[in-house]
Amino acid sequence: MKQTGIEEFVALSRVYPVFDVRSPGEYRHAHIPGAYSLPLFSDDERKVVGTLYKQLGREDAIKTGLDYFGGRMRKMVEEVEGILKSISTQNKYTASTENKEHSKTVLVHCWRGGMRSAGVAWLLDLYGFKVYVLTGGYKAYRTWVLEQFAKPYPIKIVGGFTGSGKTDILKLMAKEQHAIIDLEGIAHHKGSAFGALGETDAPGQEQFENVLAVELHKVSAALLPEQSIWIEDESRRIGLVNLPDRLWETMRNAPLYFLDIPFEERLDYITAEYGVFKREELVNSVLRIQKRLGGMNTKNAIGYLIEGNTKECFRILLAYYDKFYKKDLDERKAKNVPINIIDCDGVDASSNYKKLQN
Repeated sequence: MKQTGIEEFVALSRVYPVFDVRSPGEYRHAHIPGAYSLPLFSDDERKVVGTLYKQLGREDAIKTGLDYFGGRMRKMVEEVEGILKSISTQNKYTASTENKEHSKTVLVHCWRGGMRSAGVAWLLDLYGFKVYVLTGGYKAYRTWVLEQFAKPYPIKIVGGFTGSGKTDILKLMAKEQHAIIDLEGIAHHKGSAFGALGETDAPGQEQFENVLAVELHKVSAALLPEQSIWIEDESRRIGLVNLPDRLWETMRNAPLYFLDIPFEERLDYITAEYGVFKREELVNSVLRIQKRLGGMNTKNAIGYLIEGNTKECFRILLAYYDKFYKKDLDERKAKNVPINIIDCDGVDASSNYKKLQN
């Protein structure tokens, strides 16, 4: 069993499985991306032990904790064994000594790197696993997460009015081995009032930050000296989450590559993309922005949806979003942010990607 700092722990987590021994509720709230939940205590048991620690002291809390822990020791060992066996099978390890050691190595953490991780690490070490314990626990990990957003990344922004197919270009860039961060993919939201349609459940703010930090760290670590990280232009808020302040500031001052695509082309694109959803879903999406959209625009947009005229509904919405984006462009120009206007005939990822590279 070995105590390890956050940098080594993050590096090891790319190779070995991470076991989060906090309670199920703590894990559900937010966790290290990819970590397995291996709770030492249930949510109720954690409350009991915590209360005893505060009221009667460490020894009484440990004794009660051991009552809970003792009955599930075997189950926890078998659960870890099962996960490692599954990973080993997926990776098709051979029977070499190196791979045997690899398939017995685990990372463990709790909230502060205290009694819970120490107890589980002791058990797994006793059984024969090679165990690394995160010093400072999940709390240290969160400090590391926030530090990632303050770094001076070499970012370039893919911009354009709503309906420009910016996400499609990012995906194509990823296939072409460019470094990209897909913020909307991490947020499970496409950014507009309709952005949640067709998406899986969005993460909470803390979990969004955890995943984003890992992606930034991974992408930046693999960057060549002449490379940049491409990110789609976004509002500060994407669906239910906010971009971290320091990263947002870096993005706002980064060079903007603006895809200038005709209104009608963009209108056709978003009509095809979102017109497949149920009328009720589209109406509810319009209602979410009715205060900003205005009473008359909201009434007309919903009226078109009821009539089955989706395109005219989106014409209203596209004009609404264009107005705010133009204001945003003016603010950037006033701050002397580098803006490169790229004239595009239509919403075609392949063609516009090539223009972006010239």
